[in-house]
Amino acid sequence: MSFSADVKNELARITDEESCCNLAELAALIRMGGTMLIGGNNNLGITFTTENAAVARKVLMLIKRRFDLKTEVVVSRGRRLKKANSYLIRVVPSRSNVDLFTTLGIMPGVSNERHYAGILRRACCRRAYLRGAFLGGGSVNKPEGEYHLELVTENQIFAKTLIRMLKSFKLMAKITDRKHDYVVYLKDGEAITSFLRVIGANSALFIFENVRVVKDMRNQVNRLVNCETANLQKTVNAAVRQVERIKLIAQTIGLSGLPENLRETAELRLSYPEATLNELGALMDGKVGKSGINHRLRKLEQIAQNLETESYE
Repeated sequence: MSFSADVKNELARITDEESCCNLAELAALIRMGGTMLIGGNNNLGITFTTENAAVARKVLMLIKRRFDLKTEVVVSRGRRLKKANSYLIRVVPSRSNVDLFTTLGIMPGVSNERHYAGILRRACCRRAYLRGAFLGGGSVNKPEGEYHLELVTENQIFAKTLIRMLKSFKLMAKITDRKHDYVVYLKDGEAITSFLRVIGANSALFIFENVRVVKDMRNQVNRLVNCETANLQKTVNAAVRQVERIKLIAQTIGLSGLPENLRETAELRLSYPEATLNELGALMDGKVGKSGINHRLRKLEQIAQNLETESYE
C-alpha cells in the first residue's frame, strides 16, 4: 500500500461532529472526484469514483448523514493483474437533489459564491475542505524519496481557490498544468508536514516528520563528510606539491643556501609530508602559526618556480 493510501485511510476515519465541517469536506470531495449526471427531465445526479474503499465509504457516509437521497454503489474489479478495484457512488438523478447542490454551493448555472464562501468561513471548515480535496484528488510521495504533495483538478478556477485556501494557512503552494488537469503542489518537506497537520493526518505526519528528520540529518552528515574529504584532498595535494618543490630546490641550489626560517620549514615538510600547517607550526621552535607556515611554504614554491624558469632560459 502506498503512503498516499495510508494517509487517505487515516483521513477517512476522521468524523467531524460539526455539520458545517461535514458539508465542507463533502463539497471538496465532490468537486475533486465527482461528475455531474443528467437524467430524465433534466434531473441532476452525481457520480463519484475512487480506487480507495475507505474514501468511498466516507463519501457515502457524508451524503447519508445530511441528505435523504437515493444512492447506489458499484464495485468494478480491475481487469489487469493486481489492478485496484474501482468504487463508484451514484446519486440517482432526482429533483430532490437540488438541496444537495445548493447546500454544497455547486448548483450548475447558478451563482452560489455567497453560500459557498459561507461554508468555508470558519477555519475548521477550511481544514475539512482541504481534507476532502486531498481525499478526492490528492497524493503525496513517500517521505524517503522526493518531497512532493499535489491536489489535481480539471477546473482552473477551483485550483486557484485551493491556492488561496492553502495561503490562509501560510502554505505557499504553486500551480501547474498537466495535460488537461491543473496541479496544485507543495515540494517543501516542512510545508508538507504543515499541510498534513492542517488536514488532521497526525499519524502520517509523525511518520513523515520522523523520516524527514533522519533524512535531513543524513544529508547534513554527508555534506560535512564530503566537505571534510574535499579539504583533506586539497591538503594532501598541496603537501605533495610542496614536497616536490622543496626537492627541486635541494637538487639545484641545496637547502643550506636558504634563509634559516625557510630551511627549517623545508626540512620539516620533507620529514612530515602528511602534517597539516598547524602541526608543522607546532613542531617549530617558537611555534609558528598557520599563516606563518603557509607564507613560508609559498616562498619556497616561488623559489622553486623561479629555478624552473631559469633552467628553461
